[in-house]
Amino acid sequence: MASRASVWRLLTGRLGWSLQRPERRAVERDESEIARWIAHEWPRIKKGP
Repeated sequence: MASRASVWRLLTGRLGWSLQRPERRAVERDESEIARWIAHEWPRIKKGP
């Protein structure tokens, strides 16, 4: 079994891969829709039936 260091060298050196980390926020995030939901839907849900 290969060590982590060996696998990392294989991925970066031979295959040209790079370290990638996900963004903290989704690209599809719609700030205006979130604001509308907080202003209209959340109070209704919080109040209850």
